Amino acid sequence: MTAIEQTEAARPRGTRLPRRARRNQLLGAAQEVFVAQGYHAAAMDDIAERAGVSKPVLYQHFPGKLDLYLALLDQHCESLLQAVRTALASTTDNKLRVAATMDAYFAYVQDEGGAFRLVFESDLTNEPAVRERVDRVSLQCAEAISDVIAGDTGLSKEESMLLAVGLGGVSQVVARYWLSSGSAIPRDNAVQLLTSLAWRGIAGFPLHGVDGH
Repeated sequence: MTAIEQTEAARPRGTRLPRRARRNQLLGAAQEVFVAQGYHAAAMDDIAERAGVSKPVLYQHFPGKLDLYLALLDQHCESLLQAVRTALASTTDNKLRVAATMDAYFAYVQDEGGAFRLVFESDLTNEPAVRERVDRVSLQCAEAISDVIAGDTGLSKEESMLLAVGLGGVSQVVARYWLSSGSAIPRDNAVQLLTSLAWRGIAGFPLHGVDGH
């Protein structure tokens, strides 16, 4: 059960929950409010009301609005990183690996909870703690992609990282455009188109120590 689903299940005020379940419920409520309103317009009153708890209960778990936002950001940055790592490890066929990695970004953006907006479209990127987390997950995703590129092509660490940053950046920017434009192209087709574009470039680097691609 997701945090937002726990929010729906536990919203009536006065329900007693185990501490972990309550924390997840509060995170789900906060996500709904932050995604809908942005950080600056959101208020702890709104989040408490959304969760069906009193403000003192909310403050028992999170000392302030920024703490709550950072907890959500940590959760969803980790989700993105794990999705990318899982995609990279899902196959040894490099074209399928590119497609799986790009689809991981599309799936992340398409998730109905809208958590990607906290990571890629935050209105709080001037806050150092937020900027550090966003930059870190982008770097970690790029490093995961770079390790595969370097291992398969024999390119230097610096060259592989440059390509990885490009692939990750294209994936998330196009996925966000696809969603914001109404997803007129089915996700599978969109991923296939983007994979074809990326593969034309990446396939130009011969496999290290292996004939062919």
